[in-house]
Amino acid sequence: MPSVSDRLREAREALGLNVYQVADITKIRTDHIRALEEGRFDAFAAPVYVRGFIRTYARLLRLDQDEISAALDAELSQDPRLTEPSPLGGARRNALDLLMLQLSKVNWRIALPAIALLLLIGGGFIGYRLWTDYQSRDPLANLGPGLYHPPQGGDVLPLPAPAAP
Repeated sequence: MPSVSDRLREAREALGLNVYQVADITKIRTDHIRALEEGRFDAFAAPVYVRGFIRTYARLLRLDQDEISAALDAELSQDPRLTEPSPLGGARRNALDLLMLQLSKVNWRIALPAIALLLLIGGGFIGYRLWTDYQSRDPLANLGPGLYHPPQGGDVLPLPAPAAP
C-alpha cells in the first residue's frame, strides 16, 4: 500500500497540477507541500500542522479525508518524535494567559463600536454636567472684599487739595 505522501503526489499529478498551483490554491507554502509529498514530516514544528495541511491538501485533491487521516496516524505513530506532546502543552498558565484567552474570544467588530458608543455617551453626560455646573455658579463667588476699606471710627482725614499750577 502506498504511503500518504505517495498518494498525495500521485493524485496531484493525475489532476495535472504543479506544486505552485497547489500552493496558490491551498495557501500552503511550496516547501511544505514538497515536504508532505516526500514524507518529511519532521520539517514541521508539530504533528498538528502535518494533519491540518494533509487534510487541506486531500480536500483539494478530492481524496477520502478519513482514509488519509487514518493512514497518516498510522505513519505518525511509527515516529516517536511525532507522537510526543508539544513542549508548550504542559506550560503553567498565569492570569495574563487567561486574560488573553478571554480577549481572544471577543468579537471585536461588535465590541469596539459598542465601547466607543459607551465612551461617547459617558463623555457627553460628563460634559453636560460640567456645563450645567459652570452655568449655574455665581461668577462673583470667589471675589474677595473690595480693595478700598474706609477706616473705622471718626478720625477720617480729608484728602489734601491739589496745589495750584
